[in-house]
Amino acid sequence: MKKIVIALGGNAIKQWDQKGTAGEQYENVKTSCAHIVRIVQRGYRVVITHGNGPQVGSLLIQQEEGAHAVPAQPLSICGAMSQGQIGFMIQQALLNELKDNRLSRDVVTLVTQVMVDRQDPGFQNPTKPIGPFYSKAQKEKMEKNGGMVFKAVRNQDGERYRRVVASPDPLRILEGRMIKDLFDRGVIVIASGGGGIPVIMDEQGHVSGAEAVIDKDLAGEKLAEAVGADLFLILTDVEKVYLHYGTKRQVGLGKVSLDKAQQYLKNNQFPPGSMGPKVEACIRFIKYGGEKAIITSLDRAVDALDGKTGTHILPDQKRGPTTWS
Repeated sequence: MKKIVIALGGNAIKQWDQKGTAGEQYENVKTSCAHIVRIVQRGYRVVITHGNGPQVGSLLIQQEEGAHAVPAQPLSICGAMSQGQIGFMIQQALLNELKDNRLSRDVVTLVTQVMVDRQDPGFQNPTKPIGPFYSKAQKEKMEKNGGMVFKAVRNQDGERYRRVVASPDPLRILEGRMIKDLFDRGVIVIASGGGGIPVIMDEQGHVSGAEAVIDKDLAGEKLAEAVGADLFLILTDVEKVYLHYGTKRQVGLGKVSLDKAQQYLKNNQFPPGSMGPKVEACIRFIKYGGEKAIITSLDRAVDALDGKTGTHILPDQKRGPTTWS
């Protein structure tokens, strides 16, 4: 029975044009869980992780706007809150979907801490987008208040702006052994949500929360290492990874060797704020000894596992045609 870590992208929880109400998010999660159950029905043993960019950004806004009435909570606490919030929705929707398909599985959400290096350069160069999209005027108004960094991004409305925060590299998952123990018992575990809560260690070995958000795909790869996964499946909003994305030369990638994937990444084919970390996470997983890493869209997840679509990054010894469109 193949072991797989599934990393759900932000569109699996909140669509770009939605307000982000509880109802909207739960309906998106129900759709995501229907696809996950199809994977479970194929005989895969599953661990789930997910992003939290929109949710943790909204929580920060709530802290800042309500600070006059109640004490504002730091980013690390907001990260923990988002793990519980999203984990609850996935856990409930997945249990219901399993029941509807007459499948008996235990599902649990585990609040997960991820160790980072206090000297990581990511603390000095914020890159991780969180929260809603803003217009240029809104961005400039908030910048005047100080303490916030913004980055230009593109969505279906054209160029917009999002708040960015520090995003250090994940080193290891503190609860990795507990996750693996539950996983080995047949439990579907939802873990390392939002990239996990970043923590640093002091000279006495004590850990404390760090003001950052870890990339969920890079943390998902560490999760895959911790449970000994065979496959790593990253679900996003595109069916394949593309070379020369957004140009007339755009071409989708199918099977890609580890060596080719590393070359493409080195040649800056994949934007650092979007597809870059996904490809990097897949490369790390294959280097660690994983059998296969796949990037595809949520609605094509099962087809991708059947080899019909998606971008498949493979160890170099499994050579052959390195790409197909």
